[in-house]
Amino acid sequence: MKTKWIIVLVALACLMVLSACAPGVSDRSEKDPAGFFMGIWHGWIAPVTLIWQIFNPQVRIYEVHNIGWAYDFGFYMAIIAGFGGLALSRKRHRK
Repeated sequence: MKTKWIIVLVALACLMVLSACAPGVSDRSEKDPAGFFMGIWHGWIAPVTLIWQIFNPQVRIYEVHNIGWAYDFGFYMAIIAGFGGLALSRKRHRK
């Protein structure tokens, strides 16, 4: 039981460290727009940033300074994959 709590605490600590790259937090400007991979990252951490936004209004789910369709594609691909929409290894039930 103690090992389970340690794993949960380590996972939460990792999640907090990795969410440091949340959209709207950094001083990203138009000179350094977010690209495809940042779109994927922001899509993956969208549920965390949604909760974080309640406590810090400067945090946004979507990065305003992005390169356009590539960021959008990465963001929505990660959102859909996060909910299991792109799971290619999903088992199908046979009747």
